[in-house]
Amino acid sequence: MTENKQPTSAFPEAPAELAVTGPAGLLECLVDFPEADQAQPALAIICHPHPQHGGTMRNKVVTILERALRELGLVTVRFNYRGVGDSAGEYAQGEGELQDLLAIAEWARLANPDKELWLAGFSFGAGISIRAATALQPRQLISIAPPVGRMVCSDMQVPGCHWLIVQGEDDDVVNAVEVKSWAEALDPAPQLLIMPQAGHFFHRRLMDLRGLLKNSLREHLPVPR
Repeated sequence: MTENKQPTSAFPEAPAELAVTGPAGLLECLVDFPEADQAQPALAIICHPHPQHGGTMRNKVVTILERALRELGLVTVRFNYRGVGDSAGEYAQGEGELQDLLAIAEWARLANPDKELWLAGFSFGAGISIRAATALQPRQLISIAPPVGRMVCSDMQVPGCHWLIVQGEDDDVVNAVEVKSWAEALDPAPQLLIMPQAGHFFHRRLMDLRGLLKNSLREHLPVPR
């Protein structure tokens, strides 16, 4: 654990890098805050892509997702699953990573009982957050390139909240046609946005992704602007 990430049980009042107790040990975490005049009564927890393929909470898609949500006025929480970065433990086939998310959500909610919970994730992280949605009952779910056919399927329980899915048309990791068919089979169907000429990591399209997220989510903020 690096010196600037001290173990803590307290939710910070300003941007901070810290370590939160998780099921397998300490979890490395980043908390960021919006500008005071933009602040909304909502908090977003963002899940990163696959830990065995270089995924971390500093992934570029995760970072742009965090930026979009913070610019909309949300407090944001990112964390590294067990075994990633300074987080203790080792990869646990998605089950342990799901428990990591539940622990972070319990910690964040305890300190922010008056804030709406939003869940978001990219790729593997989208799968983790979708699976956690039934237990956590977020007000908003955001899934970027969800791993259809691997972690999520058409017979899953659909979250009882607004659900935004963003998928790159030219994704070579997650098949856009399969995502579209899967999403359309859900009841109720989530809001699905296919971004043309965008690959899995949205290279050269990150600013477009940021704008799309903000424009699509603004009307679902707790306090309309």
